[in-house]
Amino acid sequence: MKTKRLFLVFVIIATVTSVSAQVNLGVKGGVNLSNVYGEDVTDNNAKIGFHAGILADYEFSYNSAIQTGIFFTTKGFKMDDEIDNTTVNAMYLQLPVHYAYKLDVSPGTRIVFHGGPYAAYGIGGKMTNGGEMDTFGDEGLFERFDAGLGIGVGAEFGAILLDIGWDMGLVDVMIDEFSEGSSVKNQNAYLSIGYKF
Repeated sequence: MKTKRLFLVFVIIATVTSVSAQVNLGVKGGVNLSNVYGEDVTDNNAKIGFHAGILADYEFSYNSAIQTGIFFTTKGFKMDDEIDNTTVNAMYLQLPVHYAYKLDVSPGTRIVFHGGPYAAYGIGGKMTNGGEMDTFGDEGLFERFDAGLGIGVGAEFGAILLDIGWDMGLVDVMIDEFSEGSSVKNQNAYLSIGYKF
């Protein structure tokens, strides 16, 4: 129920802000390479995933913008050693809010440097370790809420967008009773292509 309310709020915000001439809406998606990090995290491997969603670009001056949107994104990791063979798949709705500086390199082409916070809410996923269980929920090992900072660099070729970036989680995502005092946080690198309407 909370996920539906959160999604509805984002749809209303996107609809209201789209009436401004300075706001460009678009779509963006691509490939993720996700993992976790922490003080006691060892022997984990990156997991390939994807992201897709709606973006909003609010240019408040010619070379400065606020970039946001709502994205479906996958995160997680793999652990494969003599003792443990675990794969964690986590699906989130993620809201980034980045400041972007756009640098002209030729007519119609700009390099974009961006960074800022993100917040995400886990909506599904499975863990496998000999059996299968939910990543989140009553039987899951992970908290639904995630937040952190992201940075990236991209290019605008007219309406076409290319972007590469990295998100670093700042919130412990493993439920305390299972983490045994260790810190487990998400990290995610991504490569995107998009189109602004």
